[in-house]
Amino acid sequence: MTTAEPTPKIRMFGAQWCGDCRRTKAQLDGLGLDYEYIDLEQDVDAADVARDISGRTNIPVVVYPDGSHHVEPSNDDVAAKLRELTLI
Repeated sequence: MTTAEPTPKIRMFGAQWCGDCRRTKAQLDGLGLDYEYIDLEQDVDAADVARDISGRTNIPVVVYPDGSHHVEPSNDDVAAKLRELTLI
């Protein structure tokens, strides 16, 4: 008997002091999506992970289940990607 691999979650790297991060987090919360929020103030090593993913130091970095990512996305960018992945 095989066990199905769990579907990867959306991961969001951000910080409370970042207005774009608060906006994107509120959007994901408002949509009721299951995602992992990585607080860069609580996990300082995560900033290196976010930079390795995006090649930039800007936040938020949103990583989607298909492996793609956005850096500082607009709400429209996030919504379009979530529709593409049929998550909304």
